[in-house]
Amino acid sequence: MNRPSVRQLECVVAIADHGSFRAAARACSITQPALSAQIASLEAELGAALFERVRPRARPTPLGVEVVARARELLAGLDAIGEVARGHGEPLSSPLRLGVIPTIAPYLLPRAMPRLRRKHPGLRLFLREAQTPELVAAVTCGELDCALLAAEAELGDLETAPLFEEPFLLAVPRGHPLAEGPPLRERDLQGSEVLLLEDGHCLRDQALSVCRRARAPEVADVRAGSLATLIEMVAGGLGITLLPEMATAGARPLPRDLVLRPFAAPAPTRTIALAWRRRASRTRDFQLLAEFFRREPGWARPGGRPGKGRGAAAGTRRARKRPRSRREPCAGSSIRATLDERRRGAGSTLVRRRPSFRLHALRQLLRRGRGGTRRGRRDPHPGPPPRARR
Repeated sequence: MNRPSVRQLECVVAIADHGSFRAAARACSITQPALSAQIASLEAELGAALFERVRPRARPTPLGVEVVARARELLAGLDAIGEVARGHGEPLSSPLRLGVIPTIAPYLLPRAMPRLRRKHPGLRLFLREAQTPELVAAVTCGELDCALLAAEAELGDLETAPLFEEPFLLAVPRGHPLAEGPPLRERDLQGSEVLLLEDGHCLRDQALSVCRRARAPEVADVRAGSLATLIEMVAGGLGITLLPEMATAGARPLPRDLVLRPFAAPAPTRTIALAWRRRASRTRDFQLLAEFFRREPGWARPGGRPGKGRGAAAGTRRARKRPRSRREPCAGSSIRATLDERRRGAGSTLVRRRPSFRLHALRQLLRRGRGGTRRGRRDPHPGPPPRARR
């Protein structure tokens, strides 16, 4: 039996990923008849069908599922040959495909990426945000090189490098019984309704474990798709929730009706880790990247950690009031302001423009009140001539 070609393996994986021959042909940049010929030739060599043709879908058979899994491994091994060559060059100087979970990406990346680019200018990052199961599958099959995620999740056979421990904070609405007092313990959550993320987020499983220990029920009919939505729900009084600390240190200010409370030691935490395939050829690059995130986590705010329970905006940046500037040059838009400025003789510069007829009349009345003007003296601010009556 002849060995399957690389092109045939690519076609098999493309059909499994896209679910149809037409979409797979578009992804492989070939025509649909050419892709069908590749699959037919492979099925003839194997003596069995790999896909069930149920228009417009194509589903892999039990044999096809195993062939697709082996094809992914073989293609990942072929990609590793190029990585071996790139690995002998400068560290972190070649393209790197990084996956990040949604509860980390918007808070860590905006602060850490500029420093990473300055430290490694030759590095070109391709970022992908997805939930943990999707990222684990993508790293395993070679679609991604590594991923930033929580180490407590199910990571399969991936190798991990722990980066840092991140504590959880309790977010409650203003006026809640837990909004004030000493640092909390898990048992203080007993009986409180907790809002959680929807299924698929590893943060949901971690928060659920805390709720089970504290005997705190979940709000079953309300689930959020992101931490931003979860924060707004808590501020609206729908319940309480657990937030990772980096989510409270973002550039976006938190709602005024939200109160953040820290936990007493030992506080519930999650471990942020970098994960990659075992025996990967770029292990040195991944270890350097992990060391960068350990030394410069990026989400920590200068001047202290958030979440000290100081009220609705605890742990957030307060907008500094803009100092009042000196009076800007006036263009005659405000008659009263212009006349007051002239009376005080202030040093601010006035933009001289042709005044309106009403402003000219008010100036004349002002001069008459001071004793009038010298006869024959020319007015330095002549107004427009009076309009002729019809």
